[in-house]
Amino acid sequence: MDWPLTFVVSLYLIGIFALSIYASGQVHDEADYVVAGRRLPLWLAWGTLMATWFGAATVLGAAEAARDEGVRGTLLDPFASGLALIVAGLFFAKPMWEMKLLTVGDFFAQRYGPRAELVASFLLIPGYLGWVGAQFVALGNLQEIFFGVPTAGGILIAAVIILAYTWIGGMWSVTLTDTLQLGVLLVGMLILGFSVFSHLGDGSPVDGVSRLFQETEPEKLTLLPEPGLPAAMLWLGTLASGMFGNIPGQDLMQRVFAANSAKTASRACVLAGVIYILFGLLPIGMGLGSLLLEVEANPQGILGTLAHEFLSPMLKAVFVVSLISIIVSTATSAVLSPATVLAHNLFGRFTSFGRRPLLMERTAVLLVVIGSVVMAYTGETILGLLETSVATVLVGLFVPLVVGIYGRRHRERAALLAMLLGIGVWAGRELLEAILLPPAEDVAAADYPALVAATIQPRWLATVGYYFALLPSSLSGLIASVAGYAIGSLGKSKSK
Repeated sequence: MDWPLTFVVSLYLIGIFALSIYASGQVHDEADYVVAGRRLPLWLAWGTLMATWFGAATVLGAAEAARDEGVRGTLLDPFASGLALIVAGLFFAKPMWEMKLLTVGDFFAQRYGPRAELVASFLLIPGYLGWVGAQFVALGNLQEIFFGVPTAGGILIAAVIILAYTWIGGMWSVTLTDTLQLGVLLVGMLILGFSVFSHLGDGSPVDGVSRLFQETEPEKLTLLPEPGLPAAMLWLGTLASGMFGNIPGQDLMQRVFAANSAKTASRACVLAGVIYILFGLLPIGMGLGSLLLEVEANPQGILGTLAHEFLSPMLKAVFVVSLISIIVSTATSAVLSPATVLAHNLFGRFTSFGRRPLLMERTAVLLVVIGSVVMAYTGETILGLLETSVATVLVGLFVPLVVGIYGRRHRERAALLAMLLGIGVWAGRELLEAILLPPAEDVAAADYPALVAATIQPRWLATVGYYFALLPSSLSGLIASVAGYAIGSLGKSKSK
């Protein structure tokens, strides 16, 4: 075991817990625990948004994806997810903040009714379990690389730390530590980036960046899809999932609700989105640079391997602490978000829970952590867990959210049909693909619809199958959600 590194990490954890305990003194009621009393200034609102977004998917997943697939493989994160913050700031933050909500479930209750609130809350929670699971996997991987702890055991250690950390102070605790940890992360990433690009450029990081562009295959440097309509549709499906699937998320909107004004909420989202994309280029560049440096791929992560190879023991300790800090930050935010929905919109329906809101919130935190540990052991990749989480929110909630903000008539029947039809078509498509066909990623994008059509008889049905396979499951679900809302709006029914 690396004892100096262990000492530094332990010191960091003690410091963060101390800050969390201090922040817990600000928590007096449910609004303090859930939205920090709606008192966050721009620097805290921006910091917690950026820290929440800049987690395992960006830091570790994007570096791995860039190494394996090129820049195109990082479309979901950071590019689409960063654009989601910008779109949210421009079109959603102001009207959502002005409604004075605690959760996204409250929005559906106000705009559509209690049944829509219930269904929306049930759709929100499962996706977050995958996202939190991704953070647990990332922390487990880091423990195996630097401390020799098996990933399976590291996941449990991470879960206990995240549980205690989130339990203490809720949104106040998460916000203060988020902003501190974001600064630590940016320092650590800049240190590793400087070292990697200096090695690439024989001592000059500028020459290293130049070499990266000159010697990397052009195909690996493009964000655009491969030629052909099937590949373009897959690309659009990923872009839509990231851009629009994140917007109805409780993690984003919870920070919007916590800002001290609508203007602060909007500016924080746009600022976080722009900086998120810019800093997201750093792990992408290091992932590509690792190929030119001929660094052997490590199953537990290329960035950790680069830190082992090129950083001194002291700088390595700084980098590891920065990496752990931001993943812990994302994990606590991701735990708190579904826990508040579970407690406020589901447990709150029961009188025995409703009388003790803080106990209700903390019980929900425990349940979310347990569910996320189960997801972490499913064996999916970090980006795979993230993609599943945003897809469920996209196909179920985005359409009724948009209509609820900008539409004139808000029918509960239409919202329910949009949510159920969207998630049903998406899940059905995923299930059929898993049972009857090889996964789309195992087949060249241009060949996949043709493969589907070849397995179907008669011919007219094969044509239907071809076009069905042409649409990614996320786009199929989104179209179904639009259709569901349109159908539910027909005829006479009560509007809100």
